[in-house]
Order: sequence, then structure tokens, then C-alpha cells
Amino acid sequence: MSVSDSSNTAELQAKIDEARRQLDAHTYEIVQWHFHPSTGCPFWLEYASKLKFDPLKEVRSFDDLKKFEPFQDEWLRGGPVRRWVPKAFADRPIYVFETGGTTGVPKSRIAIDDFRTDYELFSETLPDEYFPPGANWLMLGPSGPRRLRLAVEHLAQHRGGICFCIDLDPRWVIKLIKKGWTEHLEAYKKHCIDQALTILGAGHEIRCMFTTPKLLEALALALEEQGSSIADAGITGIFSGGTEFTPQWTRFAVEELLDDRVYMTPTYGNTLMGLACSKPVTPEEGYKITYYPPQPRAVIEVVDFDDPNQVVGYGETGRVKLTTLTKEFFVPGFLERDEGEREPPYEQYPWDGISGVRPFRQLAESTTVGVY
Repeated sequence: MSVSDSSNTAELQAKIDEARRQLDAHTYEIVQWHFHPSTGCPFWLEYASKLKFDPLKEVRSFDDLKKFEPFQDEWLRGGPVRRWVPKAFADRPIYVFETGGTTGVPKSRIAIDDFRTDYELFSETLPDEYFPPGANWLMLGPSGPRRLRLAVEHLAQHRGGICFCIDLDPRWVIKLIKKGWTEHLEAYKKHCIDQALTILGAGHEIRCMFTTPKLLEALALALEEQGSSIADAGITGIFSGGTEFTPQWTRFAVEELLDDRVYMTPTYGNTLMGLACSKPVTPEEGYKITYYPPQPRAVIEVVDFDDPNQVVGYGETGRVKLTTLTKEFFVPGFLERDEGEREPPYEQYPWDGISGVRPFRQLAESTTVGVY
């Protein structure tokens, strides 16, 4: 190892150590907030009364969160939703965002400013060359009670632009898939793409866009039929998300759909976590996609399939375990419906990442991807 390599390794390790110190301090602060009678939310205050330990005294670091049992998604189904509102925020305007909902009661979470904070942090990672400040945006994705719709609109406004949205109900899409109504599914997809084409052709000077992989491909093909392309339509930057992102699909999108003229950054996120950014995706690395969560606000661990308290080794496969740590929302150790490979920290994100994100193998057959 050269002196330069040794120095770089030492610098990275120093950043990793500092990030860990920040995470431990942040964890302590958030647990104090959610479990203190003056600031905490009714759910966690009631939950604490049944515990065999005192979170206020015995959670001093991130590792101490293992004292909690895994977070159950059933806790988020049904109300009253105000049991999740911290007492300190009781007088604030409250949003509620939902996930899923194709069968039974959807999971819901409260929000105040988290979605704004998450996307303002994400905004700092977008290159102005491709996402020009002041540019208008197209939100070609799910509407309704979803965080994503308001979050993308806030992102556009935060960067000085205006966001144009289409109407898309992903729950209807999933029902069409489950019923095998292929003709109706194609018609609904066309309905969504037609809305996007109308907006792009209306002279609104849209330069940036959020969309899902499936809709990006459908939009590109629709523009091609008109003798145009995504680049010709004026789009210079796209951020997209979903488990459809694979190295193979990304290469296809960059080379065939975007003509190497449009910048695209994959993201991995959900209503509970926020937004995980990707390490720059390059041909040199085979279009590999590695995501890094917005630590310390959220932490992703890749854990053993049989022991959720055991993190797997770097490069090894495991299930995604999510911990959310904000003053609005506390989620310790939620086992996601995804799996992937654990990736090491690097300079920009000196904490663990994940690659190869895909539906968790034991649930994959019952998971309907829909528009994502």
C-alpha cells in the first residue's frame, strides 16, 4: 500500500468513526424525545410502560436499539393516527401518508416537515448542470395519499421551479395486474403517458422529471412514435426509483432511452425511510447501483435472514432492516420486504450501503410491483 493509499484509508476511517459518533448521539436524542412524557408520542409512551427496560436510561447508542423487538408494520394499520404525533408537535399541521393499501387497511405514517427535509438534503446531491435551478419539473408517478407526490413538488419548489403532476392511482394498477386485465392495464398506462405528453408539449419549459422505470420506458417509446425523444422534449435530468432498477435496465435506459444525453440518478426510498441516494452509476463499474441511506435520519442494515440482529459481511446477501430516527417518527428495526448485498462505506457516504435491491425472496411471489 502506498503512502497515498494509506492516507486515504485513514481519512475514510476517520469519517466512518465520526459518522458513527454522530449516529449514536442522534439515536440518544431521538429516543429521549419520543419517550419523554413532555415530548413523546402516545404510542411510544404507552409502549414504554410495557417494556422491561427504560428507554430513557438504557438507550445510549444505536446498538442499544436492539433492546426493542422488531417494529411491526401492523402497528401502522388503522388509527387513531394521532397516537403517532409527538406531544411537542400536537398543534402543528399534520400530514398523513399511506403505503400499499391494495388489500386491507393501508399502513400510514404522520409527517410534518420530514418529507421536505429529506428532499432538501437530496437536492444537494443533484448536479445543477442537469437539474438547473429554477427549472420546472414533471412528476410522472403515483398521486393520491403518497409522500412521493408532495415530496417531488417540494423538491421542485426548493430548487426554484414549478412542478406539474399527472393523476395516477397505483392501487388500481395493481388490481388490474392481479386480475390479469392486460388490456385495461395497457389502457391505463397509456392514459398516464398521454397526460405526460400533453404537459411536455404545452410549452411549460420542463427540464427535470421524476418517474418510475416502467413509465420512463413507456414515455420514451411514446415520444419515439412522435419522432421525438426524452432529450428532444427538453428533459436534461431525471431522478427515478423502484426495485425495477438493475444494472442491465440502467444500461438499456442510458444508452437506448436517454441517448447518453440525459442524466439519470436512481434512488431507493419509501414512506418510512425517506430517500437513499445512489453512488454515481458508471459503465466502468458495470452500471452497478449502490444506495446509501440519509444517515443519521435513517439507517439501513443488511441482516441475516434468520437473525435480524446479525449484520451480514460486506458483499453478502441479507434482508433490509430499516431504522428511522427523526423527531417526527421513530421506527426501530423494521424488516423491509427487500433484500440485497451489503456495501462498504465510501468518502461521500461514510456508512454502510446496499446494492442489488430486490423483493425479499420469501415474499417475492406475493409482491406485486405495479408501476414501480
